[in-house]
Amino acid sequence: MNTSPTDVAHGSDSAGPAPDPSAPTTPGDLRRTVAASVIGTIAEYYDFFIYGTASALAFNEIFFPETEPLVGTLAAFATYAVGFFARPLGGLVWGHVGDRIGRKRALVFTLLLTGLGTFAVGIMPTYEQIGIWAAVILVIVRLIQGFGVGGEQGGAVLLTAEAAPPRRRGAWASLVQLGSPVAYLIPTALFAVLMGTMDHESFIAWGWRIPFLLSILVVGIGLYIRSRVPESKSFQAVKEEAAEHKAPLAELITTKRREVFGGMFTKFVEAAVFPFYTVFLVAYADTNGYDSQLVLDGVIIAIICEIVAIPFLGRLTDAVGRKPVYLAAAVLNLVLVVPAFYAVQSENLAVIVLLLVCGLALGHAGTYAPQASFFPELFPARSRYSGVSIVWQFGAMLASGPFTVVATALLIAGGGSFLWSALYVAALITISIVALQFLPETAPSRRGGVEYAYWGSGEAPAVHDGLDDHAAGATQENAR
Repeated sequence: MNTSPTDVAHGSDSAGPAPDPSAPTTPGDLRRTVAASVIGTIAEYYDFFIYGTASALAFNEIFFPETEPLVGTLAAFATYAVGFFARPLGGLVWGHVGDRIGRKRALVFTLLLTGLGTFAVGIMPTYEQIGIWAAVILVIVRLIQGFGVGGEQGGAVLLTAEAAPPRRRGAWASLVQLGSPVAYLIPTALFAVLMGTMDHESFIAWGWRIPFLLSILVVGIGLYIRSRVPESKSFQAVKEEAAEHKAPLAELITTKRREVFGGMFTKFVEAAVFPFYTVFLVAYADTNGYDSQLVLDGVIIAIICEIVAIPFLGRLTDAVGRKPVYLAAAVLNLVLVVPAFYAVQSENLAVIVLLLVCGLALGHAGTYAPQASFFPELFPARSRYSGVSIVWQFGAMLASGPFTVVATALLIAGGGSFLWSALYVAALITISIVALQFLPETAPSRRGGVEYAYWGSGEAPAVHDGLDDHAAGATQENAR
């Protein structure tokens, strides 16, 4: 009698023996896993990005009306940053849950936490109604959201990366990364429609709440799809072993320090350039009297191009390796920092679009697509969720969390000049370029079919992914 995916995920023993973890992942299971990871990530990041969009458009008036506009925007960005500082704690907790109890269970809880936090923002009182307590509640909700998101991305990429055939892992895992740019577009489009169809007074009074309230539908869809995906076979293979070893975090600190810190610093470039292109350049244009709408239009076009580019860049990492793609994109981002400001100053849509397409569809995507396979491949199966979550969330906290606040403060300190802000961005990118040199190449196709870290129990079976029909067997040993 076969055990259903739900029974396996929840450890049920009432439906017969669990399936063999070394059994091939079927094409149908792989497609369902990818769909669940992508849609769940869209739902999770819709909840997270919607706050960033509202911060730039409305929250300075709704929650910080007693301050100057630029200072109010800075305060709104500060509460946005709070969510990033809660993400590492979420990464630690949900990483431990994912390594000990299961990837799927952790992802269900993180989606619920983030979604309910977003819905709460949609019904909460404003400064006009309860004064400063509105901002306090907002910070608490952001902490809850950040705690939930902290366990999301690591688990979502693991579900797909651990189901994919080794030599196609970069291509399949990169699809999960589509969730973030798609999730960025949805609230941007919603707010654009609302602001285009409502007068400013109505939008500030109640219209801004609509995207937050709609999050309950997004979360419902994400939970339904995520509950139907099977648990990771790699986790099933090592869950008995995990109980006999030290806690995942302790194992990482004692045996994988290079991978943890190297991965964390390598994350900086991707974590910094996304808010740089999508949020800060808009604020720079607005505060210096340039046409910020042109920048917003350029961002939307570039994000659409990035959605197209991510799968191709993921496939490229299988062919040439994770590090060459990552390094080339990081250097491109470094080169584009100063030209980005001049593009905004030009107020020429074609110039702005060209710059942002290079920056987002090549520069950002070129670092974002490889992460979905590169970071999981750095860590052994029994501590992989924890390792990826720590790298992802601590890197994001340090580079992305304070980014808009620090860059805006530097802009103010420089009297509107971009010099100090540009140096700040360039420094974060340079740290990643240096850190990348200390990490190994992990793509099995560039390592003779051998995994860098222990992937699971026994040998990984051949998997037909609908694109190739090759043997994906890999010697399961640490080939350092």
